[in-house]
Formats: sequence, structure tokens, C-alpha cells
Amino acid sequence: MMIVSDMQAQRKRNSDDKSTDPLADVSLNVFKLRGIGPALTSGRLSDLAVNPDNHSGFYVAASAGGLWKTTNGGVTFEPIFDDQGSYSIGCLAMDPCNHNVIWAGTGENNNQRSVSYGYGLYKSIDGGKSWKKMVLERSEHIGMITIDPRNTDIVYVAAYGPLWSTGGDRGIYKTTDGGETWESILHISENTGFNEIHMDPRNPDVLYATARQRRRRQWTYLGGGSESAIYKSTGAGKTWKKINRGLPGGDLGRTGMAIPPANPEIIYALVEAQERRGGFYRSVNRGASWEKMSSTVTSGNYYQEVVADPVDEKRVYLMDVFTQVTTDGGKTFTRRGERSKHWDTHCLWIDPDDPPHMMEGSDGVSTNHLTTARTGGSLPTCL
Repeated sequence: MMIVSDMQAQRKRNSDDKSTDPLADVSLNVFKLRGIGPALTSGRLSDLAVNPDNHSGFYVAASAGGLWKTTNGGVTFEPIFDDQGSYSIGCLAMDPCNHNVIWAGTGENNNQRSVSYGYGLYKSIDGGKSWKKMVLERSEHIGMITIDPRNTDIVYVAAYGPLWSTGGDRGIYKTTDGGETWESILHISENTGFNEIHMDPRNPDVLYATARQRRRRQWTYLGGGSESAIYKSTGAGKTWKKINRGLPGGDLGRTGMAIPPANPEIIYALVEAQERRGGFYRSVNRGASWEKMSSTVTSGNYYQEVVADPVDEKRVYLMDVFTQVTTDGGKTFTRRGERSKHWDTHCLWIDPDDPPHMMEGSDGVSTNHLTTARTGGSLPTCL
């Protein structure tokens, strides 16, 4: 007992003696933490929102790394969402009449094992300096946001809903007062949400929405179901009808859509279906019927997004491991040359004034000229 007491006393004397601590008089306040990565590529990106009046200013949504803004064409990026309720961003929309108004849907809108969930819909009225959480806290994943160009207080949101469970906020939601109040205008079930909502550029009261039944389990992934379908409204969402004539029968999975600005009579749809019956479909009568153009597919688990060229109605791009492109309306697809660019493309912006100039979001952001790419500054985002 005496030995133990002597040792305790000695330790107390040592703790009281600052001379035994080599850092006792050293201040570390001059050192600050800073990001040092990534060294090569950043984490996957979900969406882009580009200022139509100044293409050097745009926003980049990361699937698991927040929201970033650049004003110099991607030379540098500023994080603008770090103080909000989610680090996962699924989609963006810029107000066509006021480019300082930005909508952000949180929760990655893919379905893989590593998908990150979000905490609803956010709005900024000052270019991302501040944010207000609006609605859909229980959606976990928001697929797409569409704004009425005639009255930008009217906004439609496609809520995907939880990936790992039933319920939550699912369906198509609408606001007519800039987000102060919301109405659920299309709901299918506790198992089915919506991944996309599109607007006819000639008549914003005509809407197209893609329903997706899905569920991920620890042991499997259910990528589709009988409730997956394409819906259309001609009354600004007041009523809806299925427009599946010509699509594969049976269970459908994820559908990606695009309306070519050069000819809005056409609608393109990339459709997942059971028994490998999916493919690339085209409607030339605003969705009244569909024609299968080819058996080309991507993966509804990770891609399945379609982007139409702004001036050539027959040129369409598919997001994929390597971006696919058709120049004949979907009859044939080829891989686009992507020298110096990372693969796994998830979003694409095409310059309406100069279509060969475009930006892709993959596991990094690149400015592309069809066959070559300049990679934007390495964003310090998670994979």
C-alpha cells in the first residue's frame, strides 16, 4: 500500500509541474485544418444548374458531398450547403426568371447500396448564401424539380420516397406560392414514388411524370413493379392518366425521359422492363403511343437519365458508364469519345447557344467538346 501511495503522489507532483509537459507553453491556435484532397477525382455528382446568361456561373450537386458554386467556369468552387440538414443532393433547379433563386432536392436519386438519404426540399433566394427548408422531410430522395417559366411561384417536385422502407413523402407535389404551401397532386402507394417530372416547353400545363416502384433490402434489390408507369396531365396536375400504350407489359422499372426542345411533339423514354424487354422508346404524338426504337438500356440502379440536344431532335444522350449518343432518334447508339474524362456519367448540360460545348457530371465535373474533356477543379467530395 505504501508503494502505491508513493507512486500516486509522484504522479500528482508531475501533473502539477508544467515543466514535465513539453507542450505546456505552446499554442496550436495558429494551425488550421484544410482540405488536401481528392488527389485525382472527386465523388459522383448528381446534377448541374447553369446560369443561362453567364455560363461561367453554375452549381454542382454532389451525391454525398454537398452543393458547390463556381463563378469562374469551374476553376474554383465554393461549398454553399455545409450548414444545412443534408450532405446528399439529388437534383437542382434554377429559376428561369431570377437566377439567384435555386431549388435543391436532397437525397441522391439513385438506388445503389451506398446511396445517401436527404432531408427534403430547400430554396435559396440569394444565390446560395442562405437556404430555407421547404417541405418533404420524409421523402429521403427527391428525383426532379420543374419550374413553370410563366409564373415561377409554381413549382413541381417528383418525390422518390425512401429506398429501404415503405411510406414517407412520395408522389408529385405542387406549390403555387413559391413554396409556402404544397399540395400532393399525384400519389400511387406507399411503395411507389416518382423519379422525374417534365413540362412541355410550349404549354407548361402539360406535364409528364414517371412513377417508379422500388425497394432495396440487405439481401436484394427490387428494381421495379406493377405500379411503375408514365403519367400525363393536361391540366397543370389537376388530373392524370397513364400513357403506357406501346410500352412493355408486365413489371417496369425506372424510366428516364426527355422532350427535345427542337421538336416537343417528340418524347423519348428509356424504359426498364422485366425479362429484358426494356429499351429506348419514342412517342411522336405527345405520349398517346410509344414505338420501340432499339433495345439499348443502361442501369436503372445507377443511371437511366436522358438528355436531348437543344437544336437537333434526333441527337440524344444517355447517362451511362460511358455516355451513349444517338443521331438517328434512338435506332442506334454509340459511345461518345471521352478522352481525359472520368467515366460514370450522371448528368449533362448542353449549351443551347453552342451544343458541342457541354458539361458532364460524373465522378468529377468536366467541360467537354465531344471527344476531349477538361476536368473541372477536383471537388473535395465523398465517393
